[in-house]
Amino acid sequence: MTASVNPARRHIRPGGLPHFFCPGCGSGQVLNFFLKAVDELNLSLDNMVTIGGVGCTARIPVYLNADTLHGVHGRTLAWATGMKLHNPELKVVVFAGDGDAASIGGNHFIHAARRNLDVTMILVNNLNFAMTGGQVAPTTPLQSTTTTTPYGSSEPPFDICRLAAAAGATYVSRWTTNRAHQAVRAIKAALSHRGFSLVEIISQCPTHFGRYALGSGKAADLLNWIEERSVTLAQAEKLSDGERAERFVLGEFIKMERPVFAGSTIYEVGR
Repeated sequence: MTASVNPARRHIRPGGLPHFFCPGCGSGQVLNFFLKAVDELNLSLDNMVTIGGVGCTARIPVYLNADTLHGVHGRTLAWATGMKLHNPELKVVVFAGDGDAASIGGNHFIHAARRNLDVTMILVNNLNFAMTGGQVAPTTPLQSTTTTTPYGSSEPPFDICRLAAAAGATYVSRWTTNRAHQAVRAIKAALSHRGFSLVEIISQCPTHFGRYALGSGKAADLLNWIEERSVTLAQAEKLSDGERAERFVLGEFIKMERPVFAGSTIYEVGR
């Protein structure tokens, strides 16, 4: 009996697997979510460019059978801007970690959202700088232990979705690696949207965040920890501001249309 092959595997670059992600890392799941979304939308990767900077998440495009740019830290949206201005019909997808997008790349992130640049950003938030050793990141929860905060982080974390919405993004959603169906649905919506689309996926990092912050390198322990702290938008409305600040609020926050950025001119959505 021949084993069935996932049809989405055709989008993997020949010889690309096995991937380099740590056992239990959520980046492999996000790669699979993206493949499933592309397959269900019947999209061709021939007219798509995928971009990654530096970090664990930034390695995802390397495995895709598409034109791919893998470059320096924090500059993914600068490259995406140039590509869209040169060829507005090109579908551009950026894969970034929380450190890549919200730290060194934070300025590009804000202005891409402000301009409503017509790209999709899939942001995998593993709550620390994972590839470089587990340092504190802009999204690290308060009091969390990391390699650079041995007594707990005293810095309030960014809410990346609220930041994107306030800056002007026109599609914003957040899910977790525990919520596969919702994550795939959100990626499909983002890929189908015209304008700056952000899908944030809270992900487990057992190698660093799990070991330092939770005292466990088991992916299941970290997945359970994330799920226990996750609430939907409807559930969040019943919580106080203090309670909500300690939770991962999941859902679709923004879905709207407005003119997208085209350099010296603005052209309307749907033109």
